[in-house]
Amino acid sequence: MARIFITGSSDGLGSLTAKTLVKNGHQVVLHARNSQRAKDASAACPGAETVLVADLTSIEETKRLAKEVNKIGPFDAIVHNAGLYRGVSGMKGKEGLPALFTVNTLAPYILTCLAKPPSRLVFVSSGLHAGGDASLRDLTNCSYGDSKLHNIMLAFAFARKWPNLTSNAVDPGWVATKMGGAGAMDDLGAAVNTFAMLAEGAGAAEGVTGKYFYQMKTKSCKAAAGDVEAQEKLLKALEQVSGVRIPENATETIS
Repeated sequence: MARIFITGSSDGLGSLTAKTLVKNGHQVVLHARNSQRAKDASAACPGAETVLVADLTSIEETKRLAKEVNKIGPFDAIVHNAGLYRGVSGMKGKEGLPALFTVNTLAPYILTCLAKPPSRLVFVSSGLHAGGDASLRDLTNCSYGDSKLHNIMLAFAFARKWPNLTSNAVDPGWVATKMGGAGAMDDLGAAVNTFAMLAEGAGAAEGVTGKYFYQMKTKSCKAAAGDVEAQEKLLKALEQVSGVRIPENATETIS
């Protein structure tokens, strides 16, 4: 049995993955952006251990969330699932930064740096990362595709820096969720099972790190995601924006 924390798990793939993991006998902690969404999360997955509440558009709330994760941890896996897609153009977080950037790119960086390292890190990306810009020219105003490329870069960077854990990215595909829409063509069940497999470190994910998964298998991704210089540039930029530095190794805890 593992303890697993999933961000953005009040509905959609996060909630479906949580329910699958609970069914598989694991302890799962959910996350929601506010108290109402926390009630929704609990109702959708009554077998979950608890729900943590934090608005990931806020740097300070994300830092507080990391402290709460550490307080109730440790965890065997952390799944960075929370993400914004449509209808957020012009939306700002509490510190005035674009909401899409803070939720999709900055929050998983902050949580990974500040939470006690689990055995497995999972970063949720998208096939739309292929259109992302790896130059980081206008990082805080990134597009959805840019942010999903950042997620793979983060997964690969932490895999490289922290070899004593596994860190992978996953593409759910175009699936029929609130985000994907009713016309989505990919297999929703396979997407959920892939998320669960990575969280468990089982099957094709056992002992594997620094890879990009889709439909239960590894898959190639945009070559720029593996550019170490670009990864380091991204990490440095996120440190400057957040004031949070990446630990030198996965045994160091930053208070």
